[in-house]
Amino acid sequence: MKSLYDNEMKVEFLSKPENESFARITIAAFIAQLDPTIDEVSDIKTAVSEAVTNSIIHAYDNENGIVKMSAKIFNNNLEIEVEDSGKGIEDINLAMKPLYTSKPNMERSGMGFTIMESFMDSVKVESSLGFGTRVVMKKKIESVNNEKAKSDIHF
Repeated sequence: MKSLYDNEMKVEFLSKPENESFARITIAAFIAQLDPTIDEVSDIKTAVSEAVTNSIIHAYDNENGIVKMSAKIFNNNLEIEVEDSGKGIEDINLAMKPLYTSKPNMERSGMGFTIMESFMDSVKVESSLGFGTRVVMKKKIESVNNEKAKSDIHF
């Protein structure tokens, strides 16, 4: 079956704090094929870290659950999904406001969604109470090789 994408990957892991770094490393390895800048890699790793941490901390309330991460590439466009089957978000608009946290006793900053939005081109959040949350993040990668190739074209 032919894919609509240039490449794609999917991973699942337990909602344990130590798997947040696994998600960061996995996405960095996957996007390496796009030859991103160091800043792009850092931004994407940070956004993934925030999305995965939200699933680990908020979705399952310290119970083990599954976090699913997938990524797709098409024409230097990256789409990342982080999904859980946890408790869901009651009010997405409120949850996405800077400094809002549903876990103030854990000294959470409430900046996760704000950070995702600042580092990615777009962030979409879908959630159903009792069924989980899906975060879809998109970013166009301005590859170093692509920029060089463009500058090598002479008219």
